[in-house]
Amino acid sequence: AWVHGDPRKVIYPTDSYGQFCGQKDTLNENKTILFYFNILKCASPIVLINLQCPTTQLCVSKCPDRFATYIDVQASYRYKPDQWNYFRQFCKPGFNNPRKSVAQVLRDEDCPSMIIPSRPFLKRCFPDFSTKNGVLTVANQTTFKDGRGKTRNVTDLREAANGINNVLDARSVGMKIFEDYAISWYWILIGLFIAMIVSLLFLVLLRFTAGVLFWIFIFGVIGIIGYGIWHCYWEYDHLKGIPGSDLTVYDIGFQTDFRVYLQLRQTWLAFMIILCVVEVIIILMLIFLRNRIRIAIALLKEGSRAIGYIMSTLFYPIVTFILIAICISYWAVTAVFLATSGEPVYKVMANQTLCKYANLTCDPETFNTTNVTKLCPGAQCTFAFYGGESLYHKYIFIFQLANAFVFLWLVNFAIALGQCTLAGAFASYYWASRKPADIPLWPLFSSFGRAIRYHTGSLAFGALILAIVQLIRVILEYLDHKLKGTQNSFTRFLLCCLKCCFWCLERFLKFINRNAYIMIAIYGKNFCTSAKEAFFLLMRNVVRVAVLDKVTDFLLFLGKILVAGGVGVLAFFFFTQRIPVFAQEAPTLNYYWVPLLTVIIGSYLVAHGFFSVYAMCVDTLFLCFCEDLERNDGSTAKPYFMSASLHRILGKKELSPKKA
Repeated sequence: AWVHGDPRKVIYPTDSYGQFCGQKDTLNENKTILFYFNILKCASPIVLINLQCPTTQLCVSKCPDRFATYIDVQASYRYKPDQWNYFRQFCKPGFNNPRKSVAQVLRDEDCPSMIIPSRPFLKRCFPDFSTKNGVLTVANQTTFKDGRGKTRNVTDLREAANGINNVLDARSVGMKIFEDYAISWYWILIGLFIAMIVSLLFLVLLRFTAGVLFWIFIFGVIGIIGYGIWHCYWEYDHLKGIPGSDLTVYDIGFQTDFRVYLQLRQTWLAFMIILCVVEVIIILMLIFLRNRIRIAIALLKEGSRAIGYIMSTLFYPIVTFILIAICISYWAVTAVFLATSGEPVYKVMANQTLCKYANLTCDPETFNTTNVTKLCPGAQCTFAFYGGESLYHKYIFIFQLANAFVFLWLVNFAIALGQCTLAGAFASYYWASRKPADIPLWPLFSSFGRAIRYHTGSLAFGALILAIVQLIRVILEYLDHKLKGTQNSFTRFLLCCLKCCFWCLERFLKFINRNAYIMIAIYGKNFCTSAKEAFFLLMRNVVRVAVLDKVTDFLLFLGKILVAGGVGVLAFFFFTQRIPVFAQEAPTLNYYWVPLLTVIIGSYLVAHGFFSVYAMCVDTLFLCFCEDLERNDGSTAKPYFMSASLHRILGKKELSPKKA
């Protein structure tokens, strides 16, 4: 890619001669915009952007700002030379022969038949559309001369450049959004800083409120379901005696208006039975899993305490973010170089529809010596696109896949490095006999050093396995996109099954890898051994794993919603100037939702960054806890390393020495 690629093909538009517009040290250095001789030949903006419009394309310094036709300019060039001098800047370079017949000029495409008021967009001249009293116009005109003896409507331009007006409207909206960001960026940063403070406070308060929040939620769910049962019974009893309410669902059959089913007693009876079953299941789970729920809550509190002792871990996600940003940049630059590594391809462009050489490839250097110009008068060899037929160009798609694979591998490695580093830091907290006295001086830095020095191969191997599965998923998505129009139902079914299976496999591998990295950080064993030991350790504590995951997921999700929602509400009142104290400070915006959405999404991401550290902490402490229970028995010879709160929850029976 670096040898063959040329990003200038993306940065600069290319004219019909394969030359870049606006490139320094060339004849087109001051001609930065691409002009189309006859934009009516262009089917859509996508065709224009892809440089495949079947008309001559020329680099110009500025777009036309007036209506004019070659016929009118030629007829008046003797007494209005200024008009000719203006028009000929849109002709081929060096052309200055107004005496040449109009038919020959248009046949050879020396000059455009017409020019229309345009403005640059994506470095290309597009008609300057505007709307006046609901009517589409160009420079306040609804008709124009096409230079071939016809008067045409502006809507023809609209049809030729399909969707351009929407694109330009989007550009206007984009400018307003940019202005809003320029005005409010300072306040957005303040909002994200508040989100960071609130996230830190939430993590600190979890040490004291984890249990309260969880039980409030559980009893709230029980209460809501209980109300649902009562409401279903009330509806069931209320419909008693009403004509038609005793019919069954089978009697009335399928109805598109689902409100019909709500008039049946059987429907409310079914709802009531379902809710009763759910209520009983939740209550039984709370009764039988109460001890494991208490352990999960104690581990959450212990995680908050561990982060309190190792505060530097909260800022490690910044390192992961930087590493992933580098990976994305490397992938994007390489992908651009690969995409632009084609060679210029020239094709015959003929005005005659019956020319048999039309759209065939040609060589511009030898084109004039061939008989194509004789058989097809006015035919030209013009630049079409970048491509090639060599072995290298045939395998560019494979190279792009390889680039994507390297990208996935590097990103997964950066994530794995972060997980192993955090796991090592939190494991040093758990296995300290006296907390915090026995915790190493720089636990995070020490763990990072160990991960880089000793565990790079294990982390890379785990990332490799995950990257392979993710690449297969990318290929399946590509195939699904390509085969979307197929009528073969079996193919669609097979692809759907494969996508589902590999999605499940990726989720499973992420779970295994995460816990394998924790075991690597604790024991320093290789990836396969650590993954096997972690898997069997978790299987021996599968109920505890399930309970802990759900309790942790709920509390962290609640925390993210509270942070994003709370800061979002504050930002809403501020940007809509509804806080009297800050009414004068609030900026005047085009769209108040622009900074508001930015603050909400940014706050959620900030909270996610902090809480991902917390989740890693809890997972590490849980594996250490399970390992602690299996390695030690609470005796003097083998004391537990767990905290006093976990001692109390386990009770004397579990703390007694285990029998051989």
